[in-house]
Amino acid sequence: MSLAAIIHLLLHGLIPVGVAWLCFRRRWRRVSLIMLATMAVDLDHLLATPVYDPDRCSIGFHPLHRPPAILAYGTMTLWAPTRVVGLGLLIHMALDASDCAIQGRLAPSVTG
Repeated sequence: MSLAAIIHLLLHGLIPVGVAWLCFRRRWRRVSLIMLATMAVDLDHLLATPVYDPDRCSIGFHPLHRPPAILAYGTMTLWAPTRVVGLGLLIHMALDASDCAIQGRLAPSVTG
């Protein structure tokens, strides 16, 4: 596993916990666990062949990483009962998109 992949995975754990600590201080542990659970969105990678391709950008490729799904995650943040789940999913998508952009792999359907 490459250093970039390790950093990417670490950020998927550290950023949600950090956001929970900063924004939901009284209940940061529970919020952290909920946001970490949203990482299960990567189960849609199981639908791809191969399941893992280090040169593939998740955004725009996997079903739960496409713009309509991302819009739904944003909408979830507007309603209190689903806000934390939506925020966790948006954090996940932002981290995946930043990884794609850094490596110059953002999917054409997303960039224009």
